[in-house]
Amino acid sequence: MKAVALFSGGLDSTLAMKLIIDQGVDVVALNINTGFGSTKDRLEHMQNMCAQVGAELKIVDIESEFLQDVLFDPKHGYGKNFNPCIDCHAKMFAVAKRVMEAEGASFLISGEVLGQRPMSQNKDALQTVLNESNCEGLLLRPLSAKALDPTIAEIEGWVDREKLEGISGRSRDRQLELVKEIGLEDFESPGGGCLLTDENFAKKMFDFIKYDTFEVKDIPVMKFGRHLRLPDGAKLVVGRNKDENAHLQNIQNDKYYHIKTIGLPGPHSLLSKNATKEDKELAARIILTYCKTQENKTYTLSFNEEELKAVPFDSRDELKPYTIM
Repeated sequence: MKAVALFSGGLDSTLAMKLIIDQGVDVVALNINTGFGSTKDRLEHMQNMCAQVGAELKIVDIESEFLQDVLFDPKHGYGKNFNPCIDCHAKMFAVAKRVMEAEGASFLISGEVLGQRPMSQNKDALQTVLNESNCEGLLLRPLSAKALDPTIAEIEGWVDREKLEGISGRSRDRQLELVKEIGLEDFESPGGGCLLTDENFAKKMFDFIKYDTFEVKDIPVMKFGRHLRLPDGAKLVVGRNKDENAHLQNIQNDKYYHIKTIGLPGPHSLLSKNATKEDKELAARIILTYCKTQENKTYTLSFNEEELKAVPFDSRDELKPYTIM
């Protein structure tokens, strides 16, 4: 018997897999990358969690499919920010069902806990996800199974319902008890792993779609740096530290110039290629304002093959009218 688990790398999905693996079922831990998590950075952590409970890790990239089918026209709307949680979950389960069939597995697992998130994990929302993904009966939620209707896996006796949990609500006391019983180490504290639930990230997304069509290649741009919108409509992204500078430098997106300071330590920046002369000049001044410069001194910046001279602003307070976040 084999099952496919929706696996985020978090504690709940890890515990859900363990409850099923302990009943003799092989589990494929399926991590679905929409582009708005941090899958690459968390690969080692996910491998560690899977190794501890005995699951096989599989990662599937659905960035393009997610943008096309979910992000900009969610049937069930957005949450507090730019997060279409119900539609996102339904898409993930639909993808998981495809993987289940390809793997020759018999059912699906999720680490969702009834009532843990009032909007996306109440009973109605959980049922809506099943209906939209055509997974009725196939999806077992081991941590809340006893508080929900029996699934095919339980009815058919593939798993013993009595060995599952009936957790509901936001308390995590029972999960932490299970951690001790299992001896699970290096697990993550609960938190939002999806950037779309972040208020500041949402501001950047709402701003972006006012001026441009969002594409898969734009996702990396959104993840790093200070974001500013200039008067004539150009987008400016300025690295905040060494790590962000490295990420921005590696971005290949034909919508942007790469900008560097010359003869002066400074942030790596991106500027829309359709920037007007005025926006270019303003961008240069803004970038220099984030450098350690001398008052009223002129500095040079490289816009790919072009150079531009500018004087920084006296204070970063002057940048507030252009700052998104």
